[in-house]
Amino acid sequence: MGDGGFGLSATDVIVMAGYALVILGLGWWVSRQPAGHTQTSADYFLAGRALPWWAIGASLIAANISAEQIIGQSGQGFVVGLAIAAYEWQAALVLLIVAKFFLPIFLARGISTMPQFLDQRFGGGVKTLMSVYWIVLYTAVNLTTVLWLGGLAAGTLTGLPVMVCMLGLAGFAILYSLGGGLKAVALTDLVQVVVLVLGGLGLTWLSLTLVGGDGGAGAGLSRLMGELPGHFRMILSEDHPAYVNLPGIWTLLGGLWVLHFSYWGFNQYIIQRALGASSIAEAQQGLVFAAFLKLLIPVFVVLPGIAAVVLAAEGKLGDVDLATRPDGVYGALMVLAPEGLRGLVFAALVAAIVSSLASMVNSIATIFTLDLYRPARPNRTETHYVRIGQLTALVAMGIALALAEPFLSGAASGFQAIQEYTGFIAPGVVAVFLFGLFWQRATTEGAVVMLVASVGLNLALKFGLPDLPFIIRIWVVFLGCLLAGAVASVMTRAEPARGVDLSAISFRTSPAFNLGALAVTGALVGLYALFW
Repeated sequence: MGDGGFGLSATDVIVMAGYALVILGLGWWVSRQPAGHTQTSADYFLAGRALPWWAIGASLIAANISAEQIIGQSGQGFVVGLAIAAYEWQAALVLLIVAKFFLPIFLARGISTMPQFLDQRFGGGVKTLMSVYWIVLYTAVNLTTVLWLGGLAAGTLTGLPVMVCMLGLAGFAILYSLGGGLKAVALTDLVQVVVLVLGGLGLTWLSLTLVGGDGGAGAGLSRLMGELPGHFRMILSEDHPAYVNLPGIWTLLGGLWVLHFSYWGFNQYIIQRALGASSIAEAQQGLVFAAFLKLLIPVFVVLPGIAAVVLAAEGKLGDVDLATRPDGVYGALMVLAPEGLRGLVFAALVAAIVSSLASMVNSIATIFTLDLYRPARPNRTETHYVRIGQLTALVAMGIALALAEPFLSGAASGFQAIQEYTGFIAPGVVAVFLFGLFWQRATTEGAVVMLVASVGLNLALKFGLPDLPFIIRIWVVFLGCLLAGAVASVMTRAEPARGVDLSAISFRTSPAFNLGALAVTGALVGLYALFW
């Protein structure tokens, strides 16, 4: 059940209804097919390879920012503080690296999915293994987490049962995206990002104003930095209670980079937008745009959680037990918002959730249809493959709805839970792709060894050294995967015909990209210097 929320006023309902109508209308308009045109699999799964940079950048962020970020990182802001922003700020640098060094290879090879690259490089066995893994991960972990946390927050505000809220969110995502595929998702995401930013900044302004009193939001921020200096440190000390999740300097030197590259470089529901670009230049500019937006996200995700520390101590957040369930922070702050702003904040949360849900089910459908179903059932019509993709999306959403409560109702932090599950295979995925992209001597046997070693070493360290911080464990496992893959590749027969000929690929970038990358990097250096 929901937590007996305060409900929405008529003004809030009008704001929400306006948002919903715009998204549904735009989604259906984008999904229309010209007279005489048959929607192909390329149209549905890759937006006809015609996405502009602004749609790519906005859609990347809309797909990324969801319940586990907004709700989970707000909760971690309450518990840990600004250190959790490493997940956002370091991602900005990773986006630049992916744009410059990975995208040129992917686009030059004309791939539609990440498993397709693995098929070209290592063969069908590795492709099938990773296709199944990604489908299971996206369905049982990503979709379930987004639905559950979104349902919790919506239930807190509306008083509706969590399952009813999850059904509403899932239905909304399906309604506007199922017909048009990636094109509908990507182009509506521009509106989603605008709503997300406006609503998020509105909640930040409200929470800081409540802390600052008559002095306003500026006074609130000054008070937080003065009274909670530990919450404005990016690098935690070893005696910090959250060191096990954010182990000090190892957040800069360790496995967090592995998680970032796995997510931003080789994750289908993220990279799919860049694969649908009209050109390499558009794809790269889209990733720079997304990197700029990543710098902004902690302002409206983490800061409200820090403000909640003071507000909870002053008794302004009701009787919600935030100490044991920090994921309730965002919902508790939402109920304090005045009429209109509450509707906008709620719309921002819904925008974040449904855009991610739509992106995930579209990518599940893409991998299943193009990498598993079409090879097994070739020579069917394009319409048939589109219908299979749509059916797959519906089935995946149904499975996630069934698994959400059993999987996550007892989790202390949905955000940390999803990092833990993803971390079992992420080191192997990154190792396989790095060897596949940049080392021609890497073999199929080496790829399989790395994927198996990722799970095996993670389990061994998790239970053998339970006190080893998660991020350090991921780094050790990654290094182990690289070593195991190198040994296995050297000991097996080389496959030179499958290697990537890097000499035929240009890694030059435009002056606009270079300038944007320099600005993002400079901002990151400044932020870490200020909040070290």
